[in-house]
Amino acid sequence: MKIVVLDGYTLNPGDLSWEDLEKLGDLTVYDRTPTDKVVERAQDAEIVFTNKTPLGEDILEKLPKLKFIGVLATGYNIVNTDVAKKKGVIVCNVPGYGTASVVQMTFALLLELTQHVKHHSDTVKAGKWASSVDWCYWDYPLVELAGKTIGIIGFGSIGEKVGDIATAFGMNIIGSKRHRTDQSHRKNFRWADIPELLEQSDVVSIHTPLVPETKGLINQANLARMKPSAFLLNTSRGPIVVDQDLADALNNDVIAGAGIDVLSAEPPSTDNPLFQAKNCLITPHIAWATKEARTRLMAITVRNLTAFLEGNPINVVD
Repeated sequence: MKIVVLDGYTLNPGDLSWEDLEKLGDLTVYDRTPTDKVVERAQDAEIVFTNKTPLGEDILEKLPKLKFIGVLATGYNIVNTDVAKKKGVIVCNVPGYGTASVVQMTFALLLELTQHVKHHSDTVKAGKWASSVDWCYWDYPLVELAGKTIGIIGFGSIGEKVGDIATAFGMNIIGSKRHRTDQSHRKNFRWADIPELLEQSDVVSIHTPLVPETKGLINQANLARMKPSAFLLNTSRGPIVVDQDLADALNNDVIAGAGIDVLSAEPPSTDNPLFQAKNCLITPHIAWATKEARTRLMAITVRNLTAFLEGNPINVVD
């Protein structure tokens, strides 16, 4: 059984082990695979794992031995699942591995926007406090979260955990989701459609998957619905936000700030408009990347393949 990992570096840059996957077949791991090398590297493989290397129709049609595709992530839009299904190829993803880490990053971004910890630390080290005529100072408005409202677009497993932490901060919660679930245990919660959520929230946090209905959801019109004092957070998928529209909203004071871990193109071009936007924190898609989360991802990946080989596949995508 030949197993090929097309782009294993981001999952395992050297601090994890492929040993458990090696036990299941003849394993070859590539750190990265250019598009023009995918067929060459995977053509004899029955098992292929990919993180962000696309497996479209043109490639899948050239992999006659392929039986199983493992996506080393939760999102699986890089695989043409319709073609895979027609060819009888099972596609599995890894759900749930990064929930705690994504929630942690969400609040890391929010707390930096409200407290500007790094900025103030830098000014202290530069001598500003030592030369201050007062015993304290601050360069930005400092915002308390207690009593504020967070609107969570995509109130699923991650969104609910964000809600739990927001509750601990004393925040009120507005949730949006296609299929509403019972949240009667939350006394500080209500459901709303997206337009109302945007209008009423002091913080908007995105945790919805990228589907045709959510692509470009945060655009000029919807940003204009938000409060001028509101913050936008995106630790979900970059194309949900229109980069130029968000940059314009920040530069024109339509909203107060943004913290984003994802962009519409990754890696981004050097002229992405958000790089020059006011009060915009950008991290390089690392919410998922704690060692603890990647260890869980690796373990679930091995379980997915083991279950497939035993004839009872799990985490099969539609």
